[in-house]
Amino acid sequence: MFEAILTICLLSTGGECRDALLPGYEAITKNACETALAAHPPAHLPVGHATAEPACQPVGEVLSFDELAPGLFAHRGQIAEPNADNRGDVSNIGFIIGDTSVAIIDTGSARWMGEAIWRAVRAETDLPVSHVLLTHMHPDHVFGASAFKDTGAEFVGHAALDRALADRQENYRASLADLIGPVAFLGTDSVATDIPVDDTLQIDLGDRPIALRVWPTGHTGTDLTVLDEQTGILFTGDLIFHQHLPALDGSLRGWLAVLDEMASLPATQIVPGHGGPILDWPTGRDDVARYLKVLERDTRAAIDRGQRLGDAVNEIAASEASHWHLFDAFNARNATVAFTELEWE
Repeated sequence: MFEAILTICLLSTGGECRDALLPGYEAITKNACETALAAHPPAHLPVGHATAEPACQPVGEVLSFDELAPGLFAHRGQIAEPNADNRGDVSNIGFIIGDTSVAIIDTGSARWMGEAIWRAVRAETDLPVSHVLLTHMHPDHVFGASAFKDTGAEFVGHAALDRALADRQENYRASLADLIGPVAFLGTDSVATDIPVDDTLQIDLGDRPIALRVWPTGHTGTDLTVLDEQTGILFTGDLIFHQHLPALDGSLRGWLAVLDEMASLPATQIVPGHGGPILDWPTGRDDVARYLKVLERDTRAAIDRGQRLGDAVNEIAASEASHWHLFDAFNARNATVAFTELEWE
């Protein structure tokens, strides 16, 4: 194993050390690379390297994270739709470090983001990543997970996640590749869950328990939340949006019911799926609840007036436009989903 680490260190770009995955072994870290090179300095470096002592510096992009509480980190994605400039970096991501392992919460839109998350974790700890927790089916939260396939981490998600992704992944892949560009999307693939959750699950990262819970259909049919019991910080996925207009892809009435039920959770703060990155709880749910109630009220009024869907979508929830970013990108779609749901009550 030692020789294998040394070999991959020397094969790294320009003789530099980097975090790397070695087939058949645990993922190796920059620290292991440095140790190997210090014990057995190479007689020569790859062609074109000017010095006999390789610089042990991480190679590749590192995603930026803020430490919101001891051992708990969050990355704030841009409030934007995926495009070539942001390369899909449009959702929030987190990781939690326990005494024995690390859990990652969501992984971004593409493999490059998963790799950049890996490097960010390695900048904080050498502990293994034991779990990758996926809060729901949308590609801006799950497609970076493919970077962790060979690390030994277990993928955890809603029991319905695999089926939901199977139904949509080809459309998701084609759409994202077109939006962010084929280079940014290179190597991206979906993953299957190793641990499907159909109710609740507790995971211990080593004197650091985290509580997972799945919810009835709301934002989507695959919503899962992650509570760090040590700090009381809750990762809500897209059950909570901040600044970014909520996107309805499940049930309007169901989402409102879930928000009511979530209010009783023993959380003090939350990391929403977009925005933040940290909000007080339960007040952090207020903006989303208000918007969804306006959406429901206006949709019911349009149905009662006998309006056609094509006319109604331009009026439903129009009063909310000034409160949110990306209103024009998402509101008509939300109104369509709400109208289709409520007209058949």
